[in-house]
Amino acid sequence: MPSSLRAFEHGSPAVILSETGSIFGGSFNSFVIHLILPLSICTCLLAYCALPSRSAEWPKGFGKFMVTYLSAWTLCVAADWLQGPYVYALYEAYGFRPHEIAQLFVAGFGSAMISSCFVGHLADRFGRKKGCVAYCLLYIFSCATKHWKNYWILMLGRITGGFATSLLFSCFECWMVSEFTCRHKFPNGLLSYMFGMKFTLMYLVAITSGFMAQVGVDSLPFHAIGNGTLYVGGNTMAFDMSAGVLVFALLMVTLVWNENYGSSPTDEEVPEASHEGSLAEAWTILSGSSTLLCLCILIACFEGAMYAFVFNWTPSLETANESPPHGVVFALMMMACMSGASTSTLISEKIPSIQRLQLVAVLGVFAFAVAGLSAGHNTHVCFLAFLVFEFCVGIYFPSVGSLKSELVPERVRATMYNMCRVPLNGVVVGLLLTNITVIQCFRLCALLLAVVFIAALGVKRGSAEAAPEATKMK
Repeated sequence: MPSSLRAFEHGSPAVILSETGSIFGGSFNSFVIHLILPLSICTCLLAYCALPSRSAEWPKGFGKFMVTYLSAWTLCVAADWLQGPYVYALYEAYGFRPHEIAQLFVAGFGSAMISSCFVGHLADRFGRKKGCVAYCLLYIFSCATKHWKNYWILMLGRITGGFATSLLFSCFECWMVSEFTCRHKFPNGLLSYMFGMKFTLMYLVAITSGFMAQVGVDSLPFHAIGNGTLYVGGNTMAFDMSAGVLVFALLMVTLVWNENYGSSPTDEEVPEASHEGSLAEAWTILSGSSTLLCLCILIACFEGAMYAFVFNWTPSLETANESPPHGVVFALMMMACMSGASTSTLISEKIPSIQRLQLVAVLGVFAFAVAGLSAGHNTHVCFLAFLVFEFCVGIYFPSVGSLKSELVPERVRATMYNMCRVPLNGVVVGLLLTNITVIQCFRLCALLLAVVFIAALGVKRGSAEAAPEATKMK
């Protein structure tokens, strides 16, 4: 049995990280480099075809507003993407065992889950701009902790990073929508254009960040300084680059953005209902609708498999003789994801969202089945399977977003979205903390995607009846 496969079967990746993770040399590295051009061409063509159209003249001030928001948001999301490929690799380079790395990942997911219950309320009360500033400061601190080879310092960094992630995916969008609708009062049709540009930019930034992070990581060898607990260079460079980008974002948000707040309880548009009442109502609606229950299962299983994949793709591409170029690999996976998102846009008028989700489930089962068979044997085939799954992820998010907007009642939308994340986080934590091998994890992910297909059938069967009911509730 190959040494790499023995490592997988015993639940630990082969120890193969080089000092820099250079992209030069090696069979798999050469294979990855040769994929850049064809995948780039495919991504660009699909993105161009799916680019949001400018069908009418913009109102005065809209172009400036769009640049003001997207430039700062792009820097902030770039800081998040720069770190992505190197979190696991850095912990592994420090010599932490797989179960310790899993605990660090769970801490990040856990803190994000807990903080998401209240950061939105705090931002509405004290200001969305302040929430965006807090994101920058917390993430800079989280990046700084990555230089210490100390489990508890890294744990603190994961917790603050989880809080920062909740702010990133709530405060920025809330600030933009409030400025768009309340301060500037732009036409509602342009809001879809804003989201389209934001969605396209997100993946472009992810691809660029992957390549930039790879250059930074290769620029300086990974080494200890002082007493051996503080490290610089190598994988830590990705986090230093992220912190540097955040400094510019912090200045831009602080100096350019206006402050805005959530609606006060006296506003006529805000229902005078307690949090507990809203939660009880959402649970009553969810438990009384088989369609919404199937939708909740679909979300939990797909995104649970996705987050488990995020944790396991790094060790699954490592061999006894070669370390993957993490930044380039990440960039290629983001190209596949962007291609999927563009494809979803192109086929949205011809194929309903629920049918797209069924297609995603079938392709996902195939991808994880191939990954489970090839991990430890053939990294080339394994990586191609990963690209197929990332393509599915690109189709999934716009499709499930459209489906949720149709089925979930507006008055309990945010509450029910959070309720759907409870089983999702349960799936992720269960997969990360159980002592299973990477191969077993991929097999379980394939099973989860099979459940997604069954749940999609349930949603499709009940949507004709559930949609009118949901419309009455709105």
